[in-house]
Amino acid sequence: MLNALILIFIITYAAIAFEHSLKINKSASALLGAGLLWTLYAVNTGDAHLVGEHLNESLVSTAQIVFFLMGAMAIVEVVDAHQGFEVITSRIQTTKLSSLMWLVGFVTFFLSSILDNLTTTIVMVSLMKKLLEKRDDRLFFAGIIVIAANAGGAWSPIGDVTTTMLWIGGQITAVEIIKGLFLPSLVNLLVPLVVTSFWLKGQQVVSPVAQTLLDTEHQTTAFERNLMFFLGLGILVAVPAFKTWTHLPPFMGVLFGLGVLWFVGDVVHREKLNEHKQHLSLTHALSKIDMPSIVFFVGILLSVATLEHTHILSNVAAWLDQTVGRQDVIVMIIGLVSAIVDNVPLVAASMGMYSLAQYPADSFLWEFLAYCAGTGGSILIIGSAAGVAAMGLERIDFIWYVKKISGLALMGYFAGAFFYIAEYALTH
Repeated sequence: MLNALILIFIITYAAIAFEHSLKINKSASALLGAGLLWTLYAVNTGDAHLVGEHLNESLVSTAQIVFFLMGAMAIVEVVDAHQGFEVITSRIQTTKLSSLMWLVGFVTFFLSSILDNLTTTIVMVSLMKKLLEKRDDRLFFAGIIVIAANAGGAWSPIGDVTTTMLWIGGQITAVEIIKGLFLPSLVNLLVPLVVTSFWLKGQQVVSPVAQTLLDTEHQTTAFERNLMFFLGLGILVAVPAFKTWTHLPPFMGVLFGLGVLWFVGDVVHREKLNEHKQHLSLTHALSKIDMPSIVFFVGILLSVATLEHTHILSNVAAWLDQTVGRQDVIVMIIGLVSAIVDNVPLVAASMGMYSLAQYPADSFLWEFLAYCAGTGGSILIIGSAAGVAAMGLERIDFIWYVKKISGLALMGYFAGAFFYIAEYALTH
């Protein structure tokens, strides 16, 4: 049975990694893999009560992540529908490409720690279309945005789905992950920015011709934009504090905040006609969240759970420890592999490989894993959700990204990794 489970998981993993070549959605592959793995496990185990207990246990942890992501995505969609992100983007004004690169890099870095790297990438790449006329400039900026978004998401418990998984799973705590990974993540961004600032020195921003404004009935007032922007971001920032104060899981904080945002939105727009407020409602936002990604998380987390319950992952961990020996090298390898395959199943597998009893919360393993898995995906355009989003928005070629951006991402990855190792040695 164990060999069959491993074979099915590898095939599932390969189907996810080569989603674009196969033209089969990774969510379909993940769900099919989860169904096959649990079916095989149930049939071969023969103990319905034991399998049911294992499934319920896995379902609880999976549901917490899914509810959190759904709530966070809905909040971001509401802010975007109100054009709330213009509060930030309208203030970006510079004539030099190198200055704009630094500004965009830092805005992306901090914005992705509050929202998430996928949403931030979509917002910032879309903004570049309003600021830059030349396609070559936009492509280069899109690559830097991917690096900055992944770096910013790595040090925040709500900035990257893998960090969120570790946070909800109890492997890291909000305050310690921010303290431990902020500087390494910043180094991960600074190295590419320093290099590119030399390349872009002296080049001027070529702005596109001004576009006409949106239809007036789809415009929001300055009050509505500011209210929804600051309320939405305030809710997301408050989630870690809510968890610390109440000891309730993070998804409860997000759902509570979602209720607050929904209530405020209905009050603010209560006098408007339905056709003028429908696209601003939270009901509409819920219809726009990325459900295929949510379904993918369900499928892959349940797939990995079967390997955990059958002790396959713990055996892999023991083999790695015996073969490689060094924990930092093992985690850095996991980060490099995340450039090729999705980091969600990688982190999910790592969480099953190593127990909290052996490696307590906020230990070197979990913090370094959050950094490596979060930033390693920047090395290739297909290695992260942010990269895939940028690829779709600007039609970025895989080979172009390898030639122009991968080297920068790799330099930043190793610089931040070595900085974290040195920082941990000095502070512990």
